Amino acid sequence: MADLAALLDDFAAECADLENLITGLTPEQWKTPTPAPGWDIATQIAHLTWTDEVSILAATDADAFTAFLAEAASRAFTLVDEGAEEIARTPPAELLVRWRAGREQLIAALAAVPPGTKLPWFGPPMSAASMISARIMETWAHGQDVADALDATRVPTARLRTVAHISVRARNYAYLVNGESGPTEEFRVELTAPDGTPWTWGPEDAPQRITGPAIDFCLVATQRRHREDTALTTEGPDADHWLGIAQAFAGPPGPGRTPGQFA
Repeated sequence: MADLAALLDDFAAECADLENLITGLTPEQWKTPTPAPGWDIATQIAHLTWTDEVSILAATDADAFTAFLAEAASRAFTLVDEGAEEIARTPPAELLVRWRAGREQLIAALAAVPPGTKLPWFGPPMSAASMISARIMETWAHGQDVADALDATRVPTARLRTVAHISVRARNYAYLVNGESGPTEEFRVELTAPDGTPWTWGPEDAPQRITGPAIDFCLVATQRRHREDTALTTEGPDADHWLGIAQAFAGPPGPGRTPGQFA
């Protein structure tokens, strides 16, 4: 994976690309429904804002973050959505300023984290690089929801490597949240990057394999496209099953998308 400075730059670029999609939208357009049930564009940006702000707390004040977790324990399954829905009521111009300020503060906060430090989070503690990698993945995934709502086409970039890497690393988590025991052996994942170069994970001789465009793998693993609407192929029953439950994000299994939804 890239070093922290490069990841922070990628996060800034991913946010800037998403901001370009929504700059100039009218207040009514911010209410455009996205493919996520019940979430309009404002809710998508509010979700990113809330999570960036919570990440800042984790990176700058571990005790305060721990207290926040304890206070929110009774709302563990609704906390994130409640936060997004509350912030989404902010007028769009103010929400845009708040999101921009939060992500800039997060970049500064993570850049200042001493090497080797583990930051508290909702799950296991994580490094600054892992935290910003997760923010890249989430920003890209929710940006896809916004792009789909606006019927916009985004140009894939090398930043997808972070999304793909998280998706591969989260293989066993996908089994866990589906109440299954994952295979013990590694799979081979061979993806074609946007510039045509190969990105690979796992042993070359692994019998369980997934191959195809990196953009397709990232869309499936973030559950923004159904696998049938992609050019991904699998070899082996375990790899085939994993592709059907792949999940790069934390939380319970999502409903995903239906075949042909974006044909």
